[in-house]
Amino acid sequence: MTVLLVGCGALARELIALRERHAWDADILSLPALLHNTPARIPDALAAKVDEVGGDYERVIVVYGDCGTGGLLDDRLEALGLERISGPHCYEIYAGAEGFAGLMEEDLGTYFLTDYLVQSFDHLVIEGMGLDRNPSLREEYFRNYRRVVYLQQRDDPDLLVKAQAAAEALNLPLEVRRTGYGALEERLLAMLDGGEDADS
Repeated sequence: MTVLLVGCGALARELIALRERHAWDADILSLPALLHNTPARIPDALAAKVDEVGGDYERVIVVYGDCGTGGLLDDRLEALGLERISGPHCYEIYAGAEGFAGLMEEDLGTYFLTDYLVQSFDHLVIEGMGLDRNPSLREEYFRNYRRVVYLQQRDDPDLLVKAQAAAEALNLPLEVRRTGYGALEERLLAMLDGGEDADS
């Protein structure tokens, strides 16, 4: 095995599916998605994990957006000589640069969901942000949002039901946009085919 894809736990299912679809000769290692609640910890956590296992591989590709680190992740990866898929976060990586820009142009007050976030909404958002203990925080946290957009990777009726429940929990209308794996697939294909990231 010569390639390691090390990424966010929120992308683990998709990375496994893409590896199977394209028969990539790669291992996949995921960090906890809960790191997104404290993004400043992402660079150190990722560097420690790569230091632990990365030496076993000829190539390590980091499958993270900046994810709120304010450039700290890229600074650390540059120091380590590691490459990262392009994009600020998974919403842009799924929707693509143009698609995400269009969604933002439609309404800056958009709260995004992905398959992973729909499945983990109660744990990551309701519990993770303390809304189960202090429901009044919902108005504070989400006062500037006007809609929920679910960027859907898989056709799954159960996920649609959960997405609707998540939107209702935030008291916001739901829109569903089918992206599939979007630019995640395109950018990884470009990198694993030996070229640069398609959007870099």
